[in-house]
Amino acid sequence: MSAPTPPPGEPRDGPPLNIATAIAEVSERATLLIQEEIELAKAEVSEKATKLAKGAAVGAAAGVFVLMAVIFALIGCAWLLYFYLPGNDFTFFWGFFAMAVILLALGVVAGLVAARVVKRGSPPVPSMAIEEARKIREAVGATPPGAGPRPMPGTGGPGADA
Repeated sequence: MSAPTPPPGEPRDGPPLNIATAIAEVSERATLLIQEEIELAKAEVSEKATKLAKGAAVGAAAGVFVLMAVIFALIGCAWLLYFYLPGNDFTFFWGFFAMAVILLALGVVAGLVAARVVKRGSPPVPSMAIEEARKIREAVGATPPGAGPRPMPGTGGPGADA
């Protein structure tokens, strides 16, 4: 009777029993490694997509502030015209202009924050997962000796897939 086989991922005490067992173990470990790389890529892309969504939300708020500033500026201009019509001593328009300046300043600040967040989060490429895949490929010897590392497909380097 043969000894029980340890679960995948645990080291064996002795050499592999035969070639088929060794191949099965390598296959299981490669599958597990690929699954972990896929999970890393998913996590990294979702994190960057979240940053992009937050940047878009702040950008939308900036747009609302600028729109409101334009509305207040137009209302202020209307009161200014009313002020210069003969027979009126009202100065209500200064309040509208002040509110327009405040909202415009808030819009500019929110727009700058949104631009920084979007720039930091874009493009949502899983760079850590790609780097890990390159290291794994180099460690397993997927490239022939002396050929050097090939760029990942879609990266635009020489020899990359079109």
